[in-house]
Amino acid sequence: MSTFAELDAHTTEDLRELAFAKAKSERDVSFFWDLFQHLPSATEAEVGDNSLGDIGPQVDDYVGLWREFTGHNYGEQEPLIRARFIDYLLNS
Repeated sequence: MSTFAELDAHTTEDLRELAFAKAKSERDVSFFWDLFQHLPSATEAEVGDNSLGDIGPQVDDYVGLWREFTGHNYGEQEPLIRARFIDYLLNS
């Protein structure tokens, strides 16, 4: 088990890889959903009236979120996401 100081010494990308590997092995979908909620444009993807005519834009938003997430563009949320990675690795 790693300590906070050991994990904090890693780059955000290293932490992402470690946390993703752990979540994948444990099939922890809630971890990934929690991260999506904190991505820079996550709140924009939640906007909509939930009608059938609104599905297309929502799909586009979710695809954009996925691209943003896999592109590792965390923006101003990087400290929060980094802390989430560390917390997940220490406490899950």
